[in-house]
Amino acid sequence: MRRLVTVLTAGVLLLAGAVGVLRAPAAEALDNGVARTPPMGWNSWNTFGCNINETLIRQMADAIVSSGMRDLGYQYVVVDDCWFNPNRDSAGNLQGDPTRFPSGMKSLGDYLHARGLKFGIYQGPLDKTCAQYFNSYPGATGSLGHEVQDARQFAAWGVDYLKYDWCSPNGSINDQVTTFAKMRDALAATGRPIVFSINPNSIHAKTGPQRNWGDVANLWRTTEDITNAWDTGQSNGYPMGIQNIVNVTVPLASYAAPGRFNDLDMLEVGRGGMNDTEMRSHFALWAMLASPLIAGNDIRSQNAATATILKNAQLIAINQDTLGLQATQVSNDGTRRVLAKRLANGDVAVALFNQGGSATTISTTAAAAGKSGSSFTLRDAWTNTTSTTTGAITATVPAHGTVVYRVSGGGTTTPPAGSTFVSAASGRCLDVPNGTTTNGTQPVIWDCNGGVNQRWTANGAALQILGKCLDAPLGATAGAKVQLWDCNGGTNQQWTLNADGTVRGTASGLCLDVDHNLTANGTVVLLWTCTAAANQRWTRG
Repeated sequence: MRRLVTVLTAGVLLLAGAVGVLRAPAAEALDNGVARTPPMGWNSWNTFGCNINETLIRQMADAIVSSGMRDLGYQYVVVDDCWFNPNRDSAGNLQGDPTRFPSGMKSLGDYLHARGLKFGIYQGPLDKTCAQYFNSYPGATGSLGHEVQDARQFAAWGVDYLKYDWCSPNGSINDQVTTFAKMRDALAATGRPIVFSINPNSIHAKTGPQRNWGDVANLWRTTEDITNAWDTGQSNGYPMGIQNIVNVTVPLASYAAPGRFNDLDMLEVGRGGMNDTEMRSHFALWAMLASPLIAGNDIRSQNAATATILKNAQLIAINQDTLGLQATQVSNDGTRRVLAKRLANGDVAVALFNQGGSATTISTTAAAAGKSGSSFTLRDAWTNTTSTTTGAITATVPAHGTVVYRVSGGGTTTPPAGSTFVSAASGRCLDVPNGTTTNGTQPVIWDCNGGVNQRWTANGAALQILGKCLDAPLGATAGAKVQLWDCNGGTNQQWTLNADGTVRGTASGLCLDVDHNLTANGTVVLLWTCTAAANQRWTRG
């Protein structure tokens, strides 16, 4: 939900791929049968804020149909904040605003359904919605204490999608889990399949990236609110630029699966504020990262360039792939970022993303992206042209640009047996943060995802990954960091894999140790006196 005034909040600094993450109790993953691929549609907030009414929503629905967007998958029409009467009725039921929505909310839902669209609506889990919290709309009609009643009302109106926005500085992450789960269960009890989309970040410590919310919701916002800009310099604070949101969400790939997806927020495509290259990157990266594709522009008047981006069938197909995977990072040198997304038919989508301010050549290989073989076809998602390669994937990419290829041919590789090191203490894998290969990079533990930055190869006594060797600094003592370094054959790059699961350095005599026996994603791995404790035991996966 967009802020209606500027708010400074204490955000959680999320360094791409390496962050201390709180772990709240998690139940089984939510399985309500919906959102098997990321939802697509349109939301009223980005362009219209509180200035909405039923005529506008109906016109937008008609534009979605007439533009051909519905037939490409844009189904959900989400009516955001300020749709409601500021007062519940005498029985405590929510009501549509009688001036803005004189025909009622069920009538609006019927209108959408008659056009092959689905009905989305907004509400908050506490006493106020965001607009009410900021005194930009009267009343206090949040769902707190009314969860079952509101869920039944939504079902009676034919709602298919609920956007549920925390919008409060109060509450621990466990409080959020408990409160969001009340609506999850209330929706389930109605028997109507309703997509449950939550935002735990509004005016709050940034809890979105701190856990896998797939036990609570189908979709969860990973960051603060998006704004119509490429980069706002925010690590995870209000407001967020396109590049900032990508930096936060790339490391969370293991959370995504059919029925549950990281939500990078609504699209800003077609609203100005960015050049065409940046808007193309915005859409391409949302597609690669399996984010919902929820347009936020005025579709009635969108220009040809905007329509070309939003209607890109190649990128939509990548986003809507039935495997439901989020792209994982192949490499990142701080400017040139490569992402790969495995697809259901054996293809792999590869994004070459230039985060720098000038054009540059970005290169990877089919093998690095998870393909085997020696002959491949590359389909450019923007031009729809094809080329062939024996393995090299390369392009000159403009500043802030993203080239996406769909790579077909050959086979799809899976991590070879024994290629991962799984910590006995946490069940997480030894991971190179973001695939960074700079000398001195310190490994961490992270959710196992099969990425190339978690695949280690034993070459003699050396452990190699991404063309580098696991290295103990010369003269290392207990507490020294273990690191990646250019392979040189030294004894400080030789390791013994012991029967008790420990990994001991030949030169130092120290073992790989997860710092302080912590178990959160992003906990660093260092060298420590060998004890064979759980945080020093590793299983080859």
